[in-house]
Amino acid sequence: MQLPQFDELLKKAVLLNTRGTKQMLELAKEMKHLKLFAHISTAYCHLEEKVLGEKPYAPPADPHKIIKCVEWMDDDVVEAMTDKILGHLPNTYAFTKALSESLVEEAMPHIPAIILRPSIVIPIWKEPIPGWTDNINGPTGLLIGAGKGVIRTMYCNESGYADYLPVDIAVNAILASSWNFIYCEDHEKRVYNLTSSSEFKVSWAEIIARGRKITEKVPLNGVVWYPGGSMKKSRLIHNICVILFHMIPAYFIDGLIFLAGYKPIMCRVQRRIQKGFEVFEYYANNQWDFENANIYEVRSKFNPVEYKKYQLHGEDMDIDAYFESCIRAARIYILNEPPETLPAARRHLRIMYWVDVITKILFFVLLIYILASWSESFRALLIGSWLFVTRNS
Repeated sequence: MQLPQFDELLKKAVLLNTRGTKQMLELAKEMKHLKLFAHISTAYCHLEEKVLGEKPYAPPADPHKIIKCVEWMDDDVVEAMTDKILGHLPNTYAFTKALSESLVEEAMPHIPAIILRPSIVIPIWKEPIPGWTDNINGPTGLLIGAGKGVIRTMYCNESGYADYLPVDIAVNAILASSWNFIYCEDHEKRVYNLTSSSEFKVSWAEIIARGRKITEKVPLNGVVWYPGGSMKKSRLIHNICVILFHMIPAYFIDGLIFLAGYKPIMCRVQRRIQKGFEVFEYYANNQWDFENANIYEVRSKFNPVEYKKYQLHGEDMDIDAYFESCIRAARIYILNEPPETLPAARRHLRIMYWVDVITKILFFVLLIYILASWSESFRALLIGSWLFVTRNS
């Protein structure tokens, strides 16, 4: 499965997402006994719609013309025109997935097809391995970055929320939608929003708060600073905090690493975080909701065994337990930190806690000293100025 690359170059994104869909549709039209063409789109491709319905929407451009343009244009010409082509859309992923949907809609009179729009696909909830993932998209990346102590600030509406879907539930929904079309012969439903926010709304602030508690219980190895920080509603304050708590410490740590004879890494890490922020901030500071009545209706057709085996509900969801399984799995499968390293990680975290406390105390002592010195100097300046004026008046 191709993981989404939000910042992919426009030409590559069009050729992969849009032209690739067109070619698959052309192949499907040649299949004499095709039962179903299930197109996997995304719930975040029509971003101008604050409430996304389960229906097709007009594309942001003509997909056939866009494909032809990028095929004959040089890469640098396409990139020079990218902002103008994207218009109000924030990235090439949303743009090309919206174009792809219109191609599928165009083909629907000729082939049996449905459009499936999963939201942000996150690690496995239940099976086969709870918490497993092979990437750091979504909240997993936030939990790892915050747990390592390298993310100290985010420009974000903390009361806002995104829509997440565990990958095993997403797979069940794809199977169920296909079953509904083929076995139940329900050909009226052609678009399914595979989303969860109608049942679960976990705010960004709640993700960080829960994640902080879990990373104290299941700390990561090599924490560079004790986990902390906060979300900022002001971009100015966020940018100041980036300089103070991201960039300056990164240069300082890299300096120590360089002097120790190793290759500096922290500035490179911070550049990756900053690049991630550029994508994250758009979604974190906007809000979308999704209609998903179609998948509810499919769920109602299940018998008791199917309802349990092909789970499409979150009635027994324990969010804290799920996040903990995500962290434990991330330690093993992404960070290569086996369970036997946990005791050492906990000892290191306690040390970093006291380093954090002592550093804050020293910082405030220094700040008070500077203010006191400045106040004394300012008082002396005022007295000197008054004496100068009185003597020369």
